Order: sequence, then C-alpha cells, then structure tokens
Amino acid sequence: MRLDKFICKSTALSRSQATAMICDGRVVVNHVVIVDVATQVHEDNHICLEGEVLTARKSRYILMHKPADTICSNIDEAYPSLFNYIDVENASELHVAGRLDADTTGLVLVTDDGRWSFNIITPTKHCQKVYRVSLSRPISEDVAAKFSHGVQLQGEQQLTRPAMLEIVTPKEVLLTITEGKFHQVKRMFSAVGNRVVSLHREKIGAIELDIEVGQWRYLTTDEVNSFSR
Repeated sequence: MRLDKFICKSTALSRSQATAMICDGRVVVNHVVIVDVATQVHEDNHICLEGEVLTARKSRYILMHKPADTICSNIDEAYPSLFNYIDVENASELHVAGRLDADTTGLVLVTDDGRWSFNIITPTKHCQKVYRVSLSRPISEDVAAKFSHGVQLQGEQQLTRPAMLEIVTPKEVLLTITEGKFHQVKRMFSAVGNRVVSLHREKIGAIELDIEVGQWRYLTTDEVNSFSR
C-alpha cells in the first residue's frame, strides 16, 4: 500500500498529518528515509516514524446489505453514504470492493485491504457477481446467447466479457458478470432494447447475501480466503 496510507493505518494520524511527517523526513523504511508519500510499502517492511516501529492494524472485511438511495462513497453527496450504516472505528480507511449505483441494492463488500479487493474487481480474476434484474419489457429469447458472446456498449470499443443470463420470469432475470464497467448491467440491457427497472446484487464469488437491508457483518475467515484462491 502507499506509505501515507500505511502511516494512517498504523497510527491515529490523518492523511494530511501523515503526509507532513513523511515530507519532513520523519519516516524511515528499511533504514532509508523516504519523503515520497506514494512510495509502495508492504506490511513486512521495517517502517519507523520518529524512531518508533509501526505495525499496521489488521485488515477488516465486511459484508453489507446496501439500501437504495445510498452511495458507495466514504462521504455524503447527493445521497447519503452507506458508511453511515457501518459503526466501526477509522471508517475513512475503508472502501467498497465493487461499487453499486445509488439506486442499486444488495451485497457490497467493504475492506481496507487493497490487495484483497483487487481480486474482486479485476476482470482477469474472473470473480462472478450475480444480479437480480427487473425489466420494463419481457426478455427476448435470444438475449442469453447475445450476452454469452458479449455485447457492444455505447461508447465502448470492446465487447463485454461473456455473461450468463438465467430467466426467472419474462420480466425478471439473474445476470452473472465478471467485470464492472460504468452502469454495466443497465447498459447491457439497453444494448438489447430493454430497460432495467430495479437492480439487486445477490452474490459475489462464493458469498451470498444473508442479512437484512441496512445490516452488516464481518466476513468469516473462509469467506475472506475464498478470494485468494
């Protein structure tokens, strides 16, 4: 992680305070004074602040059932942040591994471990995300085949990665994708002449949503490790 983030994660300093410490030459990494806040460090490195060896706090891994009309930002904007629902210390250090739109509900994973979230959001890791989609019109029979080969989104040069579509009712489907382009699910259905009425994420990888709206819980060790395989 970045050195300034490591300082924040191992002390009570704010990001601006950590930056000042680094720029003042008060931080030593593996016996070398570092003044670049963006220097990448590892928890196994020997990192000292004014002579004191630092140890980063353990990473946190959280599952939340996101309500509608909330955003995945750390601060309130046009809509309130979902972090208003998560009562933990140092919440500003957390981020959402795979954001949802304000009107989309369902499963979000929250962490302060960037390497872990990389395995969830990077398309080459093939992490599956399952969405329950309500549509304005009955789904055409040929859409599943189109999605399995990839569709052309407006403004995109490449086709979407292969996706799996399961029809529940004529106007409700389950869609499984392994990438997360901007408004991707809505744009995929728009590309085949339909419109998303509501969108709900039910599953990420092997983890299924199992709590009520607005609730959160810590992931189990097995759940955390399922994204490292």
